[in-house]
Amino acid sequence: MDLQDKKVAVIGVGKTGLATARFLANRGARIVLTDVKPEAAWQESVAALLPPGAQWSAGPYGTECLAGVDLVVPSPGIYPTHPILTAAQERGIPILSELELAYRFLQTPLVAITGTNGKTTVTTLIGEILRAAGKEVFVGGNIGAPLIGYTDGPQEADWAVVEVSSFQLQWAESFHPHIALLLHVTSDHVDYHGSFAAYRAVKERIFARQDASDLAILNADDAGTAALADRLTAQRALFCSTGPVARGMYLSGAQLIHVLPSGEREEYPREMIGIPGLHNVENVMAAILAARGCGCDPATIRRAVEGFRGIAHRIEYAGEQNGVAFYDDSKGTNVGAVVRAIESFSRPIVLLLGGRDKEGDFATLVPLIRERVRQVVLFGEAREKIHALIGDAAATTLAPTLQEAVAAAWGLARPGDIVLLSPGCASFDEFTDYKARGRAFREWVGQLSS
Repeated sequence: MDLQDKKVAVIGVGKTGLATARFLANRGARIVLTDVKPEAAWQESVAALLPPGAQWSAGPYGTECLAGVDLVVPSPGIYPTHPILTAAQERGIPILSELELAYRFLQTPLVAITGTNGKTTVTTLIGEILRAAGKEVFVGGNIGAPLIGYTDGPQEADWAVVEVSSFQLQWAESFHPHIALLLHVTSDHVDYHGSFAAYRAVKERIFARQDASDLAILNADDAGTAALADRLTAQRALFCSTGPVARGMYLSGAQLIHVLPSGEREEYPREMIGIPGLHNVENVMAAILAARGCGCDPATIRRAVEGFRGIAHRIEYAGEQNGVAFYDDSKGTNVGAVVRAIESFSRPIVLLLGGRDKEGDFATLVPLIRERVRQVVLFGEAREKIHALIGDAAATTLAPTLQEAVAAAWGLARPGDIVLLSPGCASFDEFTDYKARGRAFREWVGQLSS
């Protein structure tokens, strides 16, 4: 793909947009940058990042920025219905995600992970296993560093392991991972994609370019995902926590059984997994299948899994006060993640739900809340809407902010309870991202004793 002297509009000047702009500048493109934020907020960052002599300008945040443009690269959070993207499609201007653009220049074998929940855990664990096996690895994508930043460098890794969002797949065409994983898929980002069916269809694009030399790893416990197996040309491996599979991994009592293509079996002890919840057993099985596909041996995999303690803000222990344990699941930004978090505990739960709604179907939580949750504290913009959907599934308190919700939960909790922040919503009503929300939660928990 020749970018020399091509005029490219980059929509959104955050971390991904800046990395994309640098990549384009290094290949001689003429760049138009635009963002909902005023130019003064990001001009210095652009000037500091781009190489000397880079051809760039700031454009209006509207269809005017498309004048003379050969290509559009939107940041992941830009909705497909945004007027700039709608106008680009009407004018026949190609739209590529940063992921797709990066892939077209990628020289490193690629492992790509998508799904509604579990992506970050699986991506991170695969990276840890590969490093334990002595391999150089780039880990990033939708977490950490954008893939385009890696492709802009010497590309010296043995493997690139990337978390892939539906936003990135929305504008992907030739993206072709050697190993692709589709994890649990539940309703999420309906506001972005328009429907759950459209959301799932975009997720399934991760397999679109695979062939018989590639490996597709599928969640057999998700009926929609498992049904893909017969439609794919890649080799298939399934993982399952509820019963055996012909090829892949499944949970059998205290063992994880790996059935190889030859029919041989490998066993891994479930007790090697140090992070809670059945969903994390599934995540570990998915990561093992990918690592074996990358050539890692079972002994190395076991050592890496034993040392893995999960990721920040994903059902992460946040301390204990007077016999009440606090867990930070700020990364749980959809209803499916809330289900998995609640199912991770057997003790009574005081559940903190809320934030900015993403059209989540909170009514589906009612049976689980009735069974396992003693108190619910609803906070943020979505609190009234969630209350209308879950009704009186448990005793419920409403609080305008997360800080007030933490205080309310502390007042309601009894020794032996779990206070679980698993909001099921985006954080943007109060915070810049889920990480900032999680850090604030942990800080407020630490202040409770005083």
